[in-house]
Amino acid sequence: MSEYQELIKTFQKSRNYVRDFLIYGFKSREDFSAKSGRTYDNERRRIESWLSEYIRTNYGPQGKTLSLALDSNLLSTNPLYRVWKSKSFTSNDLMLHFFFLDLMKANVSYTAEELTDQILARYDVLFESQLIRKKANEYVKEGILRSRKEGRRLLYSMGPAPAKSIPDLLPAVLDAARFCQLAMPFGFIGSTILDQQKACNETFLVKHGYCGFTLEDEVLFLLLGAIRQKRTVVLLNRSNKKFRSQEEHFSVVPMQIFVSARTGRRFLCGYQLQSRRFSSFRLDQIQQVTPGESFPDYDHYQEKLSHNLPACFGVSFGVSHQMDTIRLELYIRKGTEDYILKRLIREGRGGTVTRTEPNTYVYEITVFDGNELMPWIKTFLGRILSFSSSNQYLEQKFYEDLRMMMEMYGIEE
Repeated sequence: MSEYQELIKTFQKSRNYVRDFLIYGFKSREDFSAKSGRTYDNERRRIESWLSEYIRTNYGPQGKTLSLALDSNLLSTNPLYRVWKSKSFTSNDLMLHFFFLDLMKANVSYTAEELTDQILARYDVLFESQLIRKKANEYVKEGILRSRKEGRRLLYSMGPAPAKSIPDLLPAVLDAARFCQLAMPFGFIGSTILDQQKACNETFLVKHGYCGFTLEDEVLFLLLGAIRQKRTVVLLNRSNKKFRSQEEHFSVVPMQIFVSARTGRRFLCGYQLQSRRFSSFRLDQIQQVTPGESFPDYDHYQEKLSHNLPACFGVSFGVSHQMDTIRLELYIRKGTEDYILKRLIREGRGGTVTRTEPNTYVYEITVFDGNELMPWIKTFLGRILSFSSSNQYLEQKFYEDLRMMMEMYGIEE
């Protein structure tokens, strides 16, 4: 039986709940089929305890749904950082934390065995030295402790406090932390620095902030590490289509991270080893990243990617090896509607614009995936004189969508 606890052991579970049931905001309790309804209720209560002031309840045909209502104009920090700060701990974790801090405050060093003896002598608590060593290594990884070797002895000592290690730079660092925790990836780090220094942000606000994408920063961190080290990764990817979750594993050589300037959504662009072609993966659908081996031909494929990117309208490399050519004929009145022409050139991403007749212009482009242009092309409806494509599916889809729209609004052809 699943029991309710406010603190969490692993972040991935809560990340999925926050994303699916609050940010997307379209799933009800009945749509949750991965586990029991009791599990959903426990997760919902946990999330409500973190973010109660931002949760909105809606009732519709599907029943009760929850969503987050966030206005980045009014936020001095990202409320979703609270999810990162809610990790569970045991009574031993709690005791050892304060034991370590107290024992090493005099800037002394101990081995794991010496720490075990000191804790027994001073606090009358007996731990196994293996547990002490494991906890000390965790603290070294977190930067709280540091370790060094003297012969065969591994010594642990207290790491420098940020305020003492950079006293002259601290005010400027805090200003940088105030800005970065709102505007940059891994903003949770800036938020943690402010918490440690008991500081808050009263300086910066971001008009168009994408709060929800902090949930995938752990995935982003591992991918950037693999890019830097030029190694492969194995991705556990989950796509949701019609409320059905489908999980797949992909062996990928990560190359680059794409970020949408319009939505803030982030994508991994990499070379997929199974299909032997470049692909893009949404970071919010990647559940797990497992680092693999070094990839010796990394620079060669990085060069190939640079050659291919100009033929991407967005982030897709298509589903076949054939390119899609799209030709769009538009009516734009010269002189009075020049702003339309400027927009066509500015947003056309390398496509050619040619004036064929007075007030008639042709936009033409060849890309990997012509389907990515369709939403943008439809913003010119009312000015489109003709549409054609080398991909017959796209051409049929365009005219079928147009027919359905006219039928919906009762417009005769």
